[in-house]
Amino acid sequence: MGRLVDLTGKRFGRLTIISRAPNRGITTMWAWKCSCGNTGVSRYQDIVKGKTQSCGCLNRETITKHGMSHSRLYQIWADMKNRCLNENCKSYKEYGGRGITICGEWRIGFETFRDWAYANGYSDELTIDRIDVNGDYCPENCRWATAAEQMNNLRKNVHYEVDGVRLTNAEWARIIGVTPQVMAKEYKRHGDKYIRDKIAASESVKANFAARKNLLGL
Repeated sequence: MGRLVDLTGKRFGRLTIISRAPNRGITTMWAWKCSCGNTGVSRYQDIVKGKTQSCGCLNRETITKHGMSHSRLYQIWADMKNRCLNENCKSYKEYGGRGITICGEWRIGFETFRDWAYANGYSDELTIDRIDVNGDYCPENCRWATAAEQMNNLRKNVHYEVDGVRLTNAEWARIIGVTPQVMAKEYKRHGDKYIRDKIAASESVKANFAARKNLLGL
């Protein structure tokens, strides 16, 4: 078990950590005070990963200021946050569950995302598309694309299937611990035997593979 990091007195967004709170099962909890005066308790991971940055006042103020809470663009932003940060979201395992997150400037406030969208060709006919489908939501990795362009981006990914698990070349490379270039070269030479041999030969690769299967519910 890793050493517990003392968060007492530290500030995360609008929250100042007051003290440890009673665990919920095996989950470490911390008590906090928001800059608006409200107090509460949150999970350690939600605090340090930025999922909880206020008592809720930040979101309420954001909605009040921009007046776009019912717009299509706001819904795109909210859905993006939900699938990356909300573990109860049905799509979480394919996004936040495999490490995809949102850059801090977009996560904190809608206005920054809105300004980027309007400056980079947003229209109601387009949807947000990650150029690298294994990368994060951030200005450097996102664009506005048509449905056809998004499908083309997906088709560029080469997929391999082993034991019912179908992943991209880059995802297999991450599990095995090699570069995508090496992964593609070795798969071309040896097929799925290369993946199976790596899983059989390394406990860490076996663990990575098992974790990925678990995220997919297999």
